[in-house]
Amino acid sequence: MSGAASQAGMPLAWFEELYSAADRDDEWIPWSDGRPNPLVVEWVVGQNDPGRALVVGCGLGEDAAFLYQRGWDVTAFDISPTAIEWAKELFSDSKVEWLAADLLELPEEWDASFDMVLEVHTLQAMPESVRLQASPALAPLVREGGHLVCIGRYQTDTELEEGPPWPLPRSFIESVGESLALQSLDVCSLPGDEPDVSRFRAVWRA
Repeated sequence: MSGAASQAGMPLAWFEELYSAADRDDEWIPWSDGRPNPLVVEWVVGQNDPGRALVVGCGLGEDAAFLYQRGWDVTAFDISPTAIEWAKELFSDSKVEWLAADLLELPEEWDASFDMVLEVHTLQAMPESVRLQASPALAPLVREGGHLVCIGRYQTDTELEEGPPWPLPRSFIESVGESLALQSLDVCSLPGDEPDVSRFRAVWRA
């Protein structure tokens, strides 16, 4: 789907195609297992002052719902309207603000409006040409004193993998929050990962 969408000149259209084709069967969604990302959980439980959070490319909403449960005021968006409607159904008891939106065309009123901006597995799913356009949009969303948190696959060598997902090199990761102060960039593997899979969690403070 990703390759066909790129060839058609609409490199992000395949997200909506996938969620629509899944017909509410989450086994079709390879990045969703019904639980929040462990690297999100680990970081969030260490934060004592929940505030306003934005979840970028929220998919089926597991991370957004987890943040809401931890006391955050959460806005979550995805480019796929079907994913947003699905997330609303899955977490109908939460007060997350669910929106269909495009990272390349975000509302101006979101600038410097969030205490945390969370991006998980979204940039790694974009072709490089789109990723380079999208990544600079994240840091400006963080208000002073807030955090930008990015999580994804980490590129451990110079070979380029066919994606998506495309593991991200350290130089690109650091560039995402270059206008902010990098607090940590942790590389690890999760239980169940293949031996050659590495993941990262980068955290910046505005």
